[in-house]
Amino acid sequence: MRPTNSQTMFAAWISLVSNILLTGIKFVIGFLFNSQVLIADGVHNAGDVIASGAALSSMRISSRPADKEHPYGHGKAEVLGAAVVAVILAMAALFMAYHSFEVLLQAEPPEAHLLALAAAFVSLVWKQLLYLYTIRIGRQLNSKGLIATAHDHLADVYASIAAVAGIGCGLIGEYYDNPVLGFGDPVAGIIVSFLVMKLAYTMGRESFDILMERNVAPEQLEQYASLIRSVPEVRRIDRLRAREHGHYTIVDVRVAVPGTLTIQEGHDIARTIKLSIMNAHRDVEEVLVHLNPWYEAKQ
Repeated sequence: MRPTNSQTMFAAWISLVSNILLTGIKFVIGFLFNSQVLIADGVHNAGDVIASGAALSSMRISSRPADKEHPYGHGKAEVLGAAVVAVILAMAALFMAYHSFEVLLQAEPPEAHLLALAAAFVSLVWKQLLYLYTIRIGRQLNSKGLIATAHDHLADVYASIAAVAGIGCGLIGEYYDNPVLGFGDPVAGIIVSFLVMKLAYTMGRESFDILMERNVAPEQLEQYASLIRSVPEVRRIDRLRAREHGHYTIVDVRVAVPGTLTIQEGHDIARTIKLSIMNAHRDVEEVLVHLNPWYEAKQ
């Protein structure tokens, strides 16, 4: 199913505006109360603003129809946007890890404030809701840009959990006069940095595979092959491959059919193969069918 411009754009704009608001909230409260973890999380959110902008721009481009210069459409623009998000997540993970180690080496733990805890908790809930919303729309429409944005929100959920845990430990440590608990924030930050980096690697690798036109999963190819074999005139599948092109898939198949068939009959067989795959798999945008002649005497 091809993403509709209104659905993807609306979800992307919600993500962009939310990231701008959260960045402002974290910076203001972080600087007012000298909360280093909130400032670090605010820098992370500032990167999310760039990531959301990149995803929004890529989805606008990918929604354009095919033209003379781009006969296969603009679907890979979303993949490029997803790659940009992966790079930004990796940079954010490195920043959080550096900041966490820096705080961990301090002689005294950072001071914690209740308002900073509230801001981190609001960010946690807000980002979780954004993740659930964007991942549902992204998967429903097979939008690589929205799925990447959803993963970016999930990374923010991890970061917010670390912030809540760290600030909460700091408050408990201050209440019980236990400075060791104050260092819970940098420890949690290091763990979250690893999780965000792992997420960035997964996203980056998927984007790279699509840009390099890697074949789809064997299970998916077998589904296509089963539909092709269901066409009575098909005697043999000589080649079958498929590649993702952003939010849609392009299938390329070569099949052997009786060489005595007319051109019209061959055309009808190719059309039957194409429609059977496209009707069963709504993400398939195009099926390129090549017919090879098959003669029983040569078998």
